[in-house]
Amino acid sequence: MNTDLQIQNKKLELIQWLSTIEDLSFLEKISDLISRERKKDWADEISDVEKQSIEKGIAQANEGKLNPHSKAREIYGKRP
Repeated sequence: MNTDLQIQNKKLELIQWLSTIEDLSFLEKISDLISRERKKDWADEISDVEKQSIEKGIAQANEGKLNPHSKAREIYGKRP
């Protein structure tokens, strides 16, 4: 079964299951969880070292210190 179909099936299962819940406090907990997940920003979940690396890369790009993609492939050994 392909992934898209699995995702759609899981969504339908959850919709059906949620439609049977009668406990308001439980539904509120689920709603709170969803709200928290929507508010998450990937930048809040990375380490300080990763943030510093991103900032360094942005600074280098702003200074025009860029390498072409071919150079990155050469450095990291990936070939087409």
